[in-house]
Amino acid sequence: MLPTLADVLQLDAVRRGQPHVVAGGDRLGNPVRWVHVAEVTDIAHLLHGGELVLTTGIALPDEPERLRAYIAELAEVGVSGLMVELGRRYASVLPPALVAAAEEHGLPVVVLAHEPAFVDITESVHARILQDQMAELRASEQLHEIFTQLSVEGASTDEVVRQVAALGGHPVVLENLAHQVLAADAGGRDPAELLSAWETRSRAVRPEQRTGYDAASGWLVTMVGARGEDWGRLIITCDDPPTPRETVLVERAATTLALGRLLDRHAESVERQAHGTIISRILAHSYSDPQEAAARARALGVPLSGRRLLGVVLRPRTSPGGPAAAPPGRPAMVPPGELGELAETAATACKDARLAALVGVLDETGPHARVGVLASLPARADVETALAEVATRIRKQSGDGTVMATGSVVESIRDVRRSFLEAEQVADVACRSSGGRLFYRLPDLRLRGLLHLMRDDARLQTFVERELGPLLEYDAQRGADLTRILELYLDAGRNKAVAAQQAHLSRPAFYERLRRIERVLDADLDDVESCVSLHVALLALSSVRWERS
Repeated sequence: MLPTLADVLQLDAVRRGQPHVVAGGDRLGNPVRWVHVAEVTDIAHLLHGGELVLTTGIALPDEPERLRAYIAELAEVGVSGLMVELGRRYASVLPPALVAAAEEHGLPVVVLAHEPAFVDITESVHARILQDQMAELRASEQLHEIFTQLSVEGASTDEVVRQVAALGGHPVVLENLAHQVLAADAGGRDPAELLSAWETRSRAVRPEQRTGYDAASGWLVTMVGARGEDWGRLIITCDDPPTPRETVLVERAATTLALGRLLDRHAESVERQAHGTIISRILAHSYSDPQEAAARARALGVPLSGRRLLGVVLRPRTSPGGPAAAPPGRPAMVPPGELGELAETAATACKDARLAALVGVLDETGPHARVGVLASLPARADVETALAEVATRIRKQSGDGTVMATGSVVESIRDVRRSFLEAEQVADVACRSSGGRLFYRLPDLRLRGLLHLMRDDARLQTFVERELGPLLEYDAQRGADLTRILELYLDAGRNKAVAAQQAHLSRPAFYERLRRIERVLDADLDDVESCVSLHVALLALSSVRWERS
């Protein structure tokens, strides 16, 4: 922070000279970077801007044109002001040409009626400059210490925003790139007033630089982000243009917020990777001794020895047209980012439910990617209650688009693989069902579960071909969709009106397709037993296709 020309005029060394502003009185806010004594007219090319020029005027020319050129050169180089001592060159007033030129170029000119000691003025101004710079340096160091401590302590976003408001004395808002408020501190003012119509107001403020002040709104804005990926803006609402200290404050706070988010994500990612690695190696029997797995898990805060263990699998539900949708009979390809978010949600749910668990993404790049949870329960824990609490928290966070499937409870690390295999089989079936259970176990799947377990049996596959073979061949040769029409009809409980609506067909068109199905299969769709047999074959076909994929 530099003193202004107005600040300089208040210094005792200057006031003793009885200063009087004769031109550029509206520019006394010019910052003074240095003081330079010059008694020659061709001084401008030696200056860099921001200097206060002191002179007795003894070497100034008489010609008005040369005086105007002198002033123009000083203004062009950007000096903060010109201070002229009266008595040596000019008795009581400055030449009108000089004053008029100064007014024209907006250059402040001050006359000193009483002879001062220029050395006293230079010493006083330079001392003030150094004093202000030292104060700014100390303030910057203080901010550095405060925000470094916040970073080390892992302060929350709300805490960082509160600190900015307390240090700056102004309301502070952190928003995302969609201009939605993530955190705010009204600084003692009315929060409702601060956040009123926030998105509309915020969209109108677009500083050109990464950090900038918008005079119309009175907002000091800086981007928040790291590694070239911005994710928000930090805003201090100022009544006046910000001081350098406030600019440092908002930028230092933005760095702390960006670093905190980066560290949080990194820590979460590393933790999930560590958990996923242990689960994967247990499932692959990669540990020569189960106790090694127990030791590694215990180091992550999850005890496995002497506990009841349970494999849990989480997957987005397969839905037509949805993000987890896949071609018929194929596992849904789930974006890794979506699974990562689901894993974090599951980990948080387990922590909030006080359920010790390893949580990680399994087979992340493969077609069977899923989130695996190895739950560790005390001997007397109620499994149903624990699972219901975790499932409720996950559903509250991610909605009903996630299937949670569990295997059987096992007593040792060696049997964990069996529990996970069962959970995966349950998940395979459940993610294609329309049920709304919080979590699924094998008994919950009933006929679908049985057929899924029998999908490798040649007798089941023969049954499917016998019941549906002609229809599948017909669809393959003609590019038809009669198999899907049959499935919609049977899933709708043989309600033709509902099935036609789901197929997006008129009733006459749908009825015609049903008659064609009857001809191809040589079956009566009004016969209950025939329909039951066909429905079982369709369920079995779905499991067989899933396995082949």
